Amino acid sequence: MSAAAAAVWGRAEQQDFRARVRGALLGGAIGDALGAGAAGRSLEELRTAHGPEGLAGLVPVDGRRGAVTAATQMTLFTVDGLIRAQVRRDTGAWHPPTDLHRAYLRWAATQRDWGPDERRKDNGWLAAQEWLYSRRNPSRTCLTGLGDTAMGTLQAPRNPTARGPGALVRSAPFGLLVGWEPELVCQLAVECAAQTHGHPTAYLSAGAFAVVVHGLARGETLDGSVQRALALLAARPGHQPVTDGLREALGAVRQGIPGPGRVADLAGSGYAEEVLSVAVYCALVGEDMGHGLLLAVNHDGPSDATGTVCGALLGALHGEAALPPAWLCELEGRGTLLEIADDFAMEMTQGPALHGPGAAAPGWLARYPRGAAELT
Repeated sequence: MSAAAAAVWGRAEQQDFRARVRGALLGGAIGDALGAGAAGRSLEELRTAHGPEGLAGLVPVDGRRGAVTAATQMTLFTVDGLIRAQVRRDTGAWHPPTDLHRAYLRWAATQRDWGPDERRKDNGWLAAQEWLYSRRNPSRTCLTGLGDTAMGTLQAPRNPTARGPGALVRSAPFGLLVGWEPELVCQLAVECAAQTHGHPTAYLSAGAFAVVVHGLARGETLDGSVQRALALLAARPGHQPVTDGLREALGAVRQGIPGPGRVADLAGSGYAEEVLSVAVYCALVGEDMGHGLLLAVNHDGPSDATGTVCGALLGALHGEAALPPAWLCELEGRGTLLEIADDFAMEMTQGPALHGPGAAAPGWLARYPRGAAELT
């Protein structure tokens, strides 16, 4: 966002935006943690273990309640990459997909290293968070897509047959670029998804998700934001499965009382477009955030993915005040998520004052190094 654009933000607008950023990131993480407790188990198994309604709250995963998966880890590094892209904007070496790719490579290092590498001063503060150095069921597609330093592009995507939700679940932060036009938000999310997931339905699902979050972060309705995403998808080759999934989600809302049966119909095989469809449906019919999230995770499919996407949608729609306090207080990494959410909101509203000429906050570049050498 330019200095002129940032200047029009009033205090109330900045506070509302920060609440939506916090809501999107924390909501996605809560949905991820809830879904992790249901992932890999059928609805019948969930009902046997937890009662007729299935999973009703956080359960221990990886040795603790509220543990998140690689979906939240990668979302954090998406935010880190976006902040660095904004920081680098006036350097003459601005290419956001490269900044995001470098961020994802930093995430990939957390999946193989024992802990932070203090010798890498360009890693910034996020990669120094020791709790991130835990392998939490990362998708094989993400690991192979980031297995070397070659960056996938739309012209030469990594894993061109991959249709899973691994890129989708990390893409909410693109929608928080509220100073960007929706078309550019979609394009950046699509390009960055192709770095690991090269099938059109996988990367277009990520782009559509980002556009929906973008509308919500600007205070628009969920239905209206989905309609904008549908309009933007129409010009993209290979969009039909994603378009169909979103239209089916909208249509299911009109079919009566929501329940696991409708979720199962939308979830299908758990492809990215189906995960997005489930998340949109549950966000639309949820009576509140808790109800929507539990509906999103109680099914036979990839509950961590559907929970993550639904939580981000509901959080961006309602802001942090809607987050269920009991789940929030047990959420792993809550402090890191809050810190980077506030950093992102500051960057979007006050960026030039943080790292421009004569900036009053020189420490910002220590947290988010420009790292110009990385482009060479």
